[in-house]
Amino acid sequence: MSLNPKIADWAGQRVWVIGASTGIGAAVARELINRRARVALSARTRERLDAIAKGNDAVVAPLDVTDVASVRAAAAAVLSALGHLDLVIVVAGTHSPMRADRFDLARADQLLAVNLHGPLHCLDAVLPTLLAQGRGGIALVASVAGYRGLPQALIYGASKAALIHLAEGLYLDLHPRGLGVYLVNPGFVDTPLTQRNKFAMPALMTAEKAARRTLEGIAAGRFEIHYPRRFTSWLKLLRLLPYSAYFAAVRRFTGG
Repeated sequence: MSLNPKIADWAGQRVWVIGASTGIGAAVARELINRRARVALSARTRERLDAIAKGNDAVVAPLDVTDVASVRAAAAAVLSALGHLDLVIVVAGTHSPMRADRFDLARADQLLAVNLHGPLHCLDAVLPTLLAQGRGGIALVASVAGYRGLPQALIYGASKAALIHLAEGLYLDLHPRGLGVYLVNPGFVDTPLTQRNKFAMPALMTAEKAARRTLEGIAAGRFEIHYPRRFTSWLKLLRLLPYSAYFAAVRRFTGG
């Protein structure tokens, strides 16, 4: 069942991709450009954005999601160039493995600044426009690491769990106003962030395939888009276990 408006054709859709310089965000931006959407690209590194935009009419609006003034300025530039927004995709995020015996408050604060406060800054910048339009949508890229607690994901998982909760609340508030809300929960995707991992990553998929799955899910009007399903479906089942069984299963399969 579709919980959001469907998108029959990406051609001409005006989409702002925030976090478009690397990984899933860059792959989503390229896929949208290939599908003839009108795309705005944002991230901290202008050179990478320019490389993606080269040869097409994509709008480049650099920003730092941890700086609310920077995000507001980029939003103004994007709206001036595009006129309106059909979809905002917030992919910006970072990852830093952490366990309780190596807790680092500075790293924890930095993770939350990017992964949680960054999307909040983006909402601050685009919600008034979307509400005034009475149409369009916003997609938040979280992670299956937000489903339940996992080793090495002490703060990262907490930040993504907060995004999942945020997307659910947004849906309840915005769907009656005619706006779409999409929650993207990837499993392991081959990006510069996951390349830091020191363990085998099950069902690892390419950023290009992740981008296609993301856009297919949004076009179909799904609320949650998760992939690869052969991995994420098992994690969804684990969410149903009582804590005693869940903790035992995680220790068995992760060695944690």
